[in-house]
Amino acid sequence: MASYLIQASYTPEAWAAQVKNPQNRIEALRPVVAQSGGKIVCGYYTFGEYDIMLIVEGMDNVTAAALSVGATAGGAIKSIKTTPLMTVEEGMEAMRKAAAAGYRPPA
Repeated sequence: MASYLIQASYTPEAWAAQVKNPQNRIEALRPVVAQSGGKIVCGYYTFGEYDIMLIVEGMDNVTAAALSVGATAGGAIKSIKTTPLMTVEEGMEAMRKAAAAGYRPPA
């Protein structure tokens, strides 16, 4: 099952709307993600470069990209970053495959 880290930043207008009428946006996103075949595992408000982050599982790359494009097209998001996540076991398998790939850097 694929998992993704989704980080997003709101526009100033979106923040103004939330200050005026606070909403739990993570709960508002749950049915949207579920309709796409995914599940929000956890979500947090953050500060710094991004304002909110989600861990989402259960969808493919095309669906994850579609959610990112759709969220951005809605106008409340000024930037979004979707990072595919691998389990430790998948990472170990990737390292074993890399060792067997036979790649040699230029000399």
